Amino acid sequence: MNAIELSVFASRIESICDEMGAVLRRSAFSPNIKDRLDYSCAVFDGEGALCAQAAHIPVHLGSMAYAMADIVRTQSWKHGDMLVLNNPYLGGTHLPDVTMIAPVFLTRHFTGKNSADQSFVDQSSVDEGKKNEQPVAFVVNRAHHADIGAETPGSMPLSTSLLEEGLIISPTYIMHNDLLDNKILHNITSNMSRPDSAKGDFLAQISANQTGVLRLNELIGQLTETHFSSALKHLNNYGERVARSALAKIPNGTYAFHDYLDDDGAGQKNIKIAVTLHIKKQQIKVDFSGTDPQVAGNINCPLSVAAAAVYYVFRCLMPAQTPACAGTFRMIELYAPEACLLNAQYPAAVAAGNVETSTRIVDVVLGALAQAQIQTAGEKDSGIKGKIPAASYGTMNNIAMGSRENNNHWDYYETIGGGLGASQDYPGLNGVQAHMTNTLNTPIESLEHHYPLRISRYCLRDASGGQGKNRGGMGLIRELEFLQPTQITLLTERRSYAPWGLAGGADGQMGENQLDGELLPGKTFFTAQAGQKLTIKTPGGGGWGAI
Repeated sequence: MNAIELSVFASRIESICDEMGAVLRRSAFSPNIKDRLDYSCAVFDGEGALCAQAAHIPVHLGSMAYAMADIVRTQSWKHGDMLVLNNPYLGGTHLPDVTMIAPVFLTRHFTGKNSADQSFVDQSSVDEGKKNEQPVAFVVNRAHHADIGAETPGSMPLSTSLLEEGLIISPTYIMHNDLLDNKILHNITSNMSRPDSAKGDFLAQISANQTGVLRLNELIGQLTETHFSSALKHLNNYGERVARSALAKIPNGTYAFHDYLDDDGAGQKNIKIAVTLHIKKQQIKVDFSGTDPQVAGNINCPLSVAAAAVYYVFRCLMPAQTPACAGTFRMIELYAPEACLLNAQYPAAVAAGNVETSTRIVDVVLGALAQAQIQTAGEKDSGIKGKIPAASYGTMNNIAMGSRENNNHWDYYETIGGGLGASQDYPGLNGVQAHMTNTLNTPIESLEHHYPLRISRYCLRDASGGQGKNRGGMGLIRELEFLQPTQITLLTERRSYAPWGLAGGADGQMGENQLDGELLPGKTFFTAQAGQKLTIKTPGGGGWGAI
């Protein structure tokens, strides 16, 4: 396969992920999916190895890439199946992220020789046994549901056990032979405060996967299964070559760094995440030994979430044209001790691990790479010179809210951006989503239309970025006024530990949470009355270089 053919193939398979995402967005009911775009779509091969993904949510996609092979091996797949799950210990991340998986069997066979002769026959009518063979691929989407059945609105509670975080969906077939199992769907959505809206979002996810199955079947049918498999092999080998070339620029050596989470929301503070990078001959071992044990609060995460953060950091060091496939990450080995914060064991609470802890993992891996950058600063051709930035705002600033009063049930969840860390060549960007999330902020018009809320202030937080030769990006101020009594959960970080500067740059300002001007903890649950105002001041990014 020549370079042009490979590029066309990669673009075609990636476009399937894009189309799946478009279907999901346009058919979803909740603002969390259709406006914030808190969803991701990907294609995997028949063994569960990543083939392609859309430019969606890094924490979704990296964790799917890490866990998918195990899910594939433990199931018996048939034509027309679709699996639903959210169990963090069986391939999920945290309970609000619901994953749909559909196998792709070559049920249509391309018989045409050119674009003018594209006739398809139903292969299942020719060879019924084909349906029981191993799938040639899988399509997957994952979407965040603001209500997954937790007692507190927004389903991001201050939990101390997974069992408190909502409905746990272990891998379950929601479709067989292309027929929806309405009983399964009812059993899931009946746990939610607005079952009809929830059903709409689940059906949107199903529709996205059905679109992916159709388009992938068309692609494989046109190429033939043999050509498709060969093209995937070439794509993975190309991804590995590009990745090895990029990561070979990291100097051989051992680089360590650590940082701290503020607290777990259950009384434990100053929770350490430590990493040691062993770089040798284009092989990278990422060792989280020295990280604190899992905690009572919900900042624990399964190993798949830690993997997502690691993959993201090293992908950022690769060229833009690097394909998002399994081969790209072959040289990265990951280790975290069992029952530590980053490899939690059931039934540890994990609601905030997916959002807050994943973000801090990015900080510590970048911090370790910064050590490599510092040690080789005098070398003219140091491979990562100038590429590693100071710490960004380091938290998704999660707000989960809603009401269960007077039969007026509603749930809403959002994350808020902050300031990016500065680098050798650039100042940090202001007020953006960074690293493990690239969701949008819900438009004010949509938010106020759907919920009893008013956004009374939304602006950049002046002077919150760290000073330096290049200053860190500014955080945001978002002020919400409640129009009726509302239950609120905050899961935020960088309220005690500031985003660090680099190369002599100053730290970014820490974040603050306030209710009517009174300071709130970083992680808390409370009820706001009508007329009260919640103000979230997000952290700025660290500065780079001494002034």
